[in-house]
Amino acid sequence: MTQDEMKKATAIAALEYVEAGVIGVGTGEICAAIKDVFSDTRSILEPAGALSVAGAKAYAAKHRLKDKTLVAIASGANMNFDRLRHVAERAELGEQREGILAVTIPETPGSFKKFCALLGRRSITEFNYRYADPKAAHVFAGVEVHDRGDIPQLIAALKKAGISALDLTDNEMAKLHVRHLVGGHAPLAKNELLYRFEFPERPGALMKFLASMSHGWNISLFHYRNHGADYGRVLVGIQVPPQDQAAFQVFLDKLGYAYWDESKNPAYKLFLS
Repeated sequence: MTQDEMKKATAIAALEYVEAGVIGVGTGEICAAIKDVFSDTRSILEPAGALSVAGAKAYAAKHRLKDKTLVAIASGANMNFDRLRHVAERAELGEQREGILAVTIPETPGSFKKFCALLGRRSITEFNYRYADPKAAHVFAGVEVHDRGDIPQLIAALKKAGISALDLTDNEMAKLHVRHLVGGHAPLAKNELLYRFEFPERPGALMKFLASMSHGWNISLFHYRNHGADYGRVLVGIQVPPQDQAAFQVFLDKLGYAYWDESKNPAYKLFLS
């Protein structure tokens, strides 16, 4: 290579560097990159090691690249086992396939069913709710979305149906802390029974549960988180008057889902009843 050719190559490289600039990524994007590498290679990178992959993905998205080859240097596997839980939880947010919403619905039987119906084919990834107000129910919900642009459309559809919703997808405190703190004692939840269910992890499983509960019993507690398994673990509190006990047992038997009565569980008595 002549000196002129070398200068020209150096100038092109410098120009490409300036064009690339600096790409910023957040915790969610890094967690998504760790998941991507694991899916392709079954190797687990540390966050710093996956930073280049997250940056390459962000650069490709920013410049709308197609049919291009990008090189990212991924190094480092200084990952402890406990951190993996956090990585898995934030990966869907980083891939912009999950939205976190604070939803306010009327505290009346059937409101939860109406909310689920408005979601359409979107899967619920998390649902935290505890009965605390006789008029309004405040719900912490995770919802599967196609991309980040899907969230405003969903909020607009909920608003049109009279349901208030606030986007918490970029709220760090909500994602780190509040999602694990929803709950508490509920003195207004009279005649409450607490049951643990295993739902098939497929669209429509939750709607089947709600549609089968035809007696108008009020749901006073609901907690669900998607763990990536073939079934979803759900904790439900239902207000069932004593005279409806037999009908409630028929409902459980016809539902076809595995269930356990947790009404006498000491953890429930200490923290939720």
